[in-house]
Amino acid sequence: MKPGKTGRIITAVVIAAVLLVSVYIMVRGLGLSPDHDFGAGAYYYADIPDFEKYTDGKANPTSVPTVVYILLFLAWGALMWLLWKWVDGRK
Repeated sequence: MKPGKTGRIITAVVIAAVLLVSVYIMVRGLGLSPDHDFGAGAYYYADIPDFEKYTDGKANPTSVPTVVYILLFLAWGALMWLLWKWVDGRK
């Protein structure tokens, strides 16, 4: 089924809005930490000074073991995969 004229207009508006907001975020440097200049490797954890202090469990203490969070993450991924399969199979 082909989208109608309204669907194409809405899609174009959403794409344009996403592009404009993305450019705005990049130009303004939103989300960057002024204390750390990571350059091109800004998104690699190995480049972050003292990153191990964020993963040793002391930065965000919790009474729930880490393995529970990992299992919840995997369960959520499996659920989304099953949902995707179900939606894709409805064609």
